[in-house]
Amino acid sequence: MMAPARVCSEWNGDILRVLVVDDDRAVAGSLTRSLRWQGYDASAVGTGADALDLHREADLVLLDLELRDLDGWEVCRRIRSASDTPMIALAARGGEPERVRGLRAGFDEYLVKPYGFHELVARIDALMRRVRADSGSRSRIRRGRMVIDTDAREVHVGGRRIGITRKEFDLLRLLASQPESVVPRRRIISEVWGSDFSLASRTIDTHVSSLRSKLGAKEWIVNVRGIGFRIGEGA
Repeated sequence: MMAPARVCSEWNGDILRVLVVDDDRAVAGSLTRSLRWQGYDASAVGTGADALDLHREADLVLLDLELRDLDGWEVCRRIRSASDTPMIALAARGGEPERVRGLRAGFDEYLVKPYGFHELVARIDALMRRVRADSGSRSRIRRGRMVIDTDAREVHVGGRRIGITRKEFDLLRLLASQPESVVPRRRIISEVWGSDFSLASRTIDTHVSSLRSKLGAKEWIVNVRGIGFRIGEGA
């Protein structure tokens, strides 16, 4: 099959780096060559372990779900828990349950085999346009499968919008904006409820408990005993 006419293959001024993850060397080699012809900086690995090691060096990951060493769903979950690198699933099954599972797992696109190279390139182009628009038009905080849209004051986990209160949103945004830090209770009170507000610690605990329930896992918010809270990795 002939490759389509070349499209824009740049990302933030550089050539888009695409990581192909497929343990079929012939398939991976053919796809990588076609992507390079198209103008992408494409490379391939054959294991999920290699994908976990190298995904941060890519602007986009094309992940085959049927790997021999690690389940593709597990690879997706681990990548998404560590970064917001765009990912497209390359899957043998394409029923609605599988597609829904893929999007909820953290994939940005779900492409069913056999697919045409024209369609793959079109999906890559469309996905990266969306990523450019998101990064340019909104302020977003990403933490694994969680996306906090600070402009729209919305929270999504695995593509599903979570309904939370105004104070819950402010608390979650504060923690997520300090991903490597423990936020003391005193600071939470000051920034979420106001410095002059006399607030019992139990009120913070109540809001944290409610957030954990709505987000679907207590691991999203970690209690550091005697100090405060920090954002976690989710389930």
